[in-house]
Amino acid sequence: MLVKNILEKKERQVVTAGTGMSIDQAMALMIDHNIGCLPVVSDKGFLVGIVSDKDIFRKIHQTGGEYHQLTIKDVMSSELVVGLPEDDLSYIAGMMAKNVIRHVPILDGEKMVGLISQRDISNSYVEKMEFENRYLNLYMDSLHRRDQSGDV
Repeated sequence: MLVKNILEKKERQVVTAGTGMSIDQAMALMIDHNIGCLPVVSDKGFLVGIVSDKDIFRKIHQTGGEYHQLTIKDVMSSELVVGLPEDDLSYIAGMMAKNVIRHVPILDGEKMVGLISQRDISNSYVEKMEFENRYLNLYMDSLHRRDQSGDV
């Protein structure tokens, strides 16, 4: 399955942060939207980084709780691993595993068009397995009915 197929199924827009947003504001956004990361965009809308809940937890610990004056720019990762809409989902899953990350921004040119999470990948694999299992069960049932009727 391609990344663009997953993005087409996603119902909500990607929630983003600006570089000047406070860590407290970012935490509130993540909690309100039940998300684990925020892509960070410039004033012109270009992807410049990403910040995860783990990045924030780490910074809070490092500062001994004195983080309130810090902004997303102080916490975000600017070395990005990104994907393309035409990428195969297994490629994105491999990049996540190799880089020990849970989210990959998807770019079309310079524009961010979505975000793929480990949850998206898991859901896709479960959906595929359910489809295959249903197909195999139907096939096995048809073989069983054929054997029962004596048609061989």
